[in-house]
Amino acid sequence: MWVYEKKLLYPVEVTTCNPMLAKYLMEQYGGADGELAAALRYMNQRYTVPDTVIGVLTDISTEEFSHLEMLATMIYKLTKDATPEQLEKAGLGAHFVNHGHSLFYNNAGGVPFTSTYIQSKGDPIADLYEDIAAEEKARATYQWLIDISDDPGVTDALRFLRERENVHSLRFRESVEILKDERDRKKIF
Repeated sequence: MWVYEKKLLYPVEVTTCNPMLAKYLMEQYGGADGELAAALRYMNQRYTVPDTVIGVLTDISTEEFSHLEMLATMIYKLTKDATPEQLEKAGLGAHFVNHGHSLFYNNAGGVPFTSTYIQSKGDPIADLYEDIAAEEKARATYQWLIDISDDPGVTDALRFLRERENVHSLRFRESVEILKDERDRKKIF
């Protein structure tokens, strides 16, 4: 199903050690509105949508996994040279004690990822509206991360991710219209 290219979807340049910024990025890594939740949600929903839009869910789910890889790269680069004292000052002391410099799927508050973040109703139109909302929440979160980022390379990558959320939202909106047209079309038997 996938072909893995050994490069990021978009380059990630990190110029400073900044555990606090890394902590904030964890919201998009393992939070309710983050990339892991989105990728799993869309991959799961693709089994209960009509064939006319299944490819959209598959494509966007796949891209969300690449966004997750970009975030992991940013978080790792922002923390890899941090001392235990710097991590503790940034509120990542408990994370360091439990995981060292390894990444773990949790949000900025340290709450571990849970499958309850994944929404799926089984109604294609309802699910697509949920997906539109998820993309808009991710877009808003990326904007807030951009607003607090002081690393030009991270900010650049975050802008790329924010714009991709806009594209995903538009593709889901188009999919809703396709399904509404199919639903409302006169059926002659």
